[in-house]
Amino acid sequence: MVQHNEEISRRLPLRGEIWFVQIPTDPAGKGPRPVVIVSADGRNKNPRADTVLVAPLTTTIHKEVPTQIYLPSGETGLQEDSCVRAENITVVRKQELREPRSGLRRLSNTRICQIAEGVKVAMAC
Repeated sequence: MVQHNEEISRRLPLRGEIWFVQIPTDPAGKGPRPVVIVSADGRNKNPRADTVLVAPLTTTIHKEVPTQIYLPSGETGLQEDSCVRAENITVVRKQELREPRSGLRRLSNTRICQIAEGVKVAMAC
């Protein structure tokens, strides 16, 4: 019963927010990385959906790569500039997400749609 109460009190991720998670495909020993929640809030808020769709961020910046969307630190609240890696969009369990620290910002709908365009490029659509 205690575990159920903890789940109820846990804040749900919202579209455009930056959270931290260990990406299963990252090299062993790599810690949690920032990700942008890109799934729709209808899914994110649904208690029966235990996963969310995320796009990982990286500080290795290649502005000329069409699947990577540059984000200045002032837009994210992170300490360094970063890029969203739309080519590495993935699904993670909500329970594995780590709450963002205060000061991180929520990306705009325009930015989320830019990420979606990067996914389309990665899929050659």
